[in-house]
Amino acid sequence: MFLFGEHAVVYGKPGIAMAIKPRVFVTVRNTTRPQRARSPYIDGCFDVMGVTGSVYINSQIPSSSGLGSSAAVTVATLSAINDEFGKNKTREEIANMAFEIEKQVQKGRASPTDTTVSAYGGIVLITGNSRRRLPPQNMHLVIGDTLVSHTTSKMVEQVSEFKRLHPEIVDPVLAAIEGVSLAAIHHLHDPKELGHYMNMNHALLDALGVGHPQLSRLVIAARSAGAFGAKLTGAGGGGCMVALCPRQHKQRVAGAIEACDARAIMTSIDTEGVKKERNV
Repeated sequence: MFLFGEHAVVYGKPGIAMAIKPRVFVTVRNTTRPQRARSPYIDGCFDVMGVTGSVYINSQIPSSSGLGSSAAVTVATLSAINDEFGKNKTREEIANMAFEIEKQVQKGRASPTDTTVSAYGGIVLITGNSRRRLPPQNMHLVIGDTLVSHTTSKMVEQVSEFKRLHPEIVDPVLAAIEGVSLAAIHHLHDPKELGHYMNMNHALLDALGVGHPQLSRLVIAARSAGAFGAKLTGAGGGGCMVALCPRQHKQRVAGAIEACDARAIMTSIDTEGVKKERNV
C-alpha cells in the first residue's frame, strides 16, 4: 500500500509504501492436469518460471482497490511455484520477477513499489530502480474501500496523457509530490506531522486528476472523525484511501468511513513480507 508518491514513482520520483496485515494465500500444485487461473499476472508467473501447474488463491485484499493486490498475488504465486518446484529463487529474484510481470501486464507503466513491499514487508523507499527499507513504525491505520472499481493502467495512462498535453502543469505537481515524499521520510515516527504530509499528497493527487467523489467523501469523513491525515492510496479513480489515526480514534474513523457506504479495514504494518504458511 502506498503512503506517499503514487503516480510520481512512474516518472522516477521517490515513493514510500508499506506492507499491511491483510494477505493473499496462494497454493500451487504440480499436477498432471493443470488448472490455471484466468489472470495475466498468474500466467506470467508460470511462464517466467518455465513450469505448468494448478493454482488456488484466497485473498483478503480486495482487487482493483489500490492496495497492490496484483503485486501481492504475483509475489505469492512466484513464491509458491518456487517452493513447489524447488526453483531456489531468492526473495530479491522473486521481487524482480514480479516487477517485470507487472510491467509487462501494465504495458510498461509499472513501479517496483508494490512488488517490493509484498516480497519484503515493512516500509520501503523506492527511487527509480533503488529500494531502501525504512525503519518500521507502529502506525494505526484505517483503510476505506470506496467499492468503486478502477484500473491502474487506465489511471496511469490518464496521467501520462495529461503530462503530454500540459507538462507545464503536471511536471510541477510531480515535483511537489516528490518534495512531500522526501519530507515525510523524516517524520515517519511522528503521526501528527505525517498526517499533514498525507493531506498535502492527497491534494496534489487530486490536482493530477486521479481523485473520485467517493474518495473525497471518505477522506473528509476520516479527518472529521479525528484522523491525523488521510489520502487516496494507489492509482485513484476509485479504490481505496488510508487514514492515519490516534489509536483511540480508530474505531470512530472506521465508523465514519462505513457511514459513507464504504468498507473499513483497521490494520497496521506487516514486517514479514512473503512467507510460507502451513494448513491455510
